[in-house]
Amino acid sequence: MINLLSFLKFLLERRFSPGESLPDIPLNVMDDKVFKKMLASDTEDSRIALRYLLSACTRREVTAVKVINSELFPVYHGGKSPRLDIRVNFNDGEAADIEMQIEKTNDDLKNRATYYSAMMQSAQAGRGRLYKNIKRAYQIFFLNHILFEESEKLPRRYSYREEKEHDLLTNTSQIIFYEMPKLDKLVNEYNSGKIELKNLSEDEKWCIFFRNHHEKSAEQLIKELCSKEEGIMRAAKQVEKLPRSYIRYMTVEMDRMKDNVDRMLAYSRGCEETDEKWQGVIADKDAELADKDAELADKDAEIARLKALLEK
Repeated sequence: MINLLSFLKFLLERRFSPGESLPDIPLNVMDDKVFKKMLASDTEDSRIALRYLLSACTRREVTAVKVINSELFPVYHGGKSPRLDIRVNFNDGEAADIEMQIEKTNDDLKNRATYYSAMMQSAQAGRGRLYKNIKRAYQIFFLNHILFEESEKLPRRYSYREEKEHDLLTNTSQIIFYEMPKLDKLVNEYNSGKIELKNLSEDEKWCIFFRNHHEKSAEQLIKELCSKEEGIMRAAKQVEKLPRSYIRYMTVEMDRMKDNVDRMLAYSRGCEETDEKWQGVIADKDAELADKDAELADKDAEIARLKALLEK
């Protein structure tokens, strides 16, 4: 993990005063907070961008989108209650969750995706409601790493099917994974003039935008995407509205998260020295700590990128 104190010292040595504008470094739209503000803000640009993205991912027309409460409530007290990145209802009540995962985690993303999907369905099943009225839920993951190394296919779409005859059991659940590094080859082919934007699918264009928006080497590609794709252009416009003092925000955010993790570690270690009755509490805190560690890993990667740019 990057030494946060040495990075803060580095910033202080640069003598950035509170009112000074920092170097114009493109925001990484894969960062969770930037990602959410880009696609889940209450602005026309954000709503239009989200609608285009959902249309590309679901391969159907999405005419209306409403961002809703991102927390999924458990069915029993003490159950896991995940907070989603972007949870929406659209069109005739169908639902979707869009997750951005920058770094690998020690947890199982496949199980996480199926759990989220099941919880989105259970959130619809109120008392007295017929099961036939449950609407489809799309669980969409954008990954900045490879999860399925045995295949080059993108995206990977999963549903409930019979193991041998492959008939579809229900269309109410669809899980979609986008492993964005698999498109690096297409970016290289574009840069070398071997392919044009028209050779790419709509969801491939979004993946390339997410992964390469902040990369200097892809500047021309991003400009062309923004000029020819309205949804991506709207997303880029929304990002431009965000504060540019991103490095300062990142360091403050990292400091806050580190304090939270330190407190949780201290609490967990204290509980370990007590009775067995605390073991359930410890398990809950350990799971929460694992989530924070994954979030910190994402922040670390972004801090490293910004530091490298500033040292040039």
